[in-house]
Amino acid sequence: MLPQRLIIIFITLFSLFHHLATAIPTSTCEFTFLDGNKLYNYTISSPIRNFPHGILSEDGFYKVTANETTVWFQLCDEMIFNHDPPTCADCWDCGGPKRCGMECNALVATNVGGYHVCTTIGHGPKIDVDVIDKKNPHTGIIVKMFSSGPKFNCSLAVSVLCNLNGVQGPHTLERLGACDYATELKHPAGCAIIVNVHGGGWGWFATLLIIVLCLFAAYLLAGIVYRFFFLGVRGIDVIPNLDFWVSLPRRAQSLCASLVRKFRGPSQGYRSSYSPVNF
Repeated sequence: MLPQRLIIIFITLFSLFHHLATAIPTSTCEFTFLDGNKLYNYTISSPIRNFPHGILSEDGFYKVTANETTVWFQLCDEMIFNHDPPTCADCWDCGGPKRCGMECNALVATNVGGYHVCTTIGHGPKIDVDVIDKKNPHTGIIVKMFSSGPKFNCSLAVSVLCNLNGVQGPHTLERLGACDYATELKHPAGCAIIVNVHGGGWGWFATLLIIVLCLFAAYLLAGIVYRFFFLGVRGIDVIPNLDFWVSLPRRAQSLCASLVRKFRGPSQGYRSSYSPVNF
């Protein structure tokens, strides 16, 4: 069991280092983008100054209307309607007529023959997050929501532009296909938290440390595999040079004590062979 666990840990660490080199969504509505020496962190669902709910609308939904088409959406969560709920002839895939819009995160209503027909365009965890412009990550991010149905595969793309002054929009709605829509809003949550990953001379040291740790992990893994499968060693003794690793704390303690004596000089109770003696 021990070699198997170590192999799993090694593979997990290797995958983590590999994925850090590219832009990856860390979880729903959180995104990390590495650009050279700068790490851009977007956590649009987390509380920020003056916006304790992050990107979430305090009304429970955002609403935008254009050309007799209305879209309701809530980024990072399902919608909640305490006022102005959608009135649709058909809303079975998003809560039904009595709870229309309450079981999805994006809904579009189109006027057909005097009736509003609703279609879900964002449902559940089907959310993708990416930066709008990789050459200029300060612009903001784009959140895409999807929904698959018997008639259409629908989507909604919401561009969250960085704006430190407050929330603006959404005001415009664009139809990109049979059931694909796009809109935008300005929000402080679209501004990234920037971390200088190689600043202050730490970059080369971090790289060297990672290389040393990877080499050490490879050495341990190779030694464990060899001793386990070829030498038949079991238990904790499967770790190569176990006696050396166990003795490291004692050696480190002795080294530290030696250095302390060297820099502090002889203690009061210490007397060299040349010390004077009072008779």
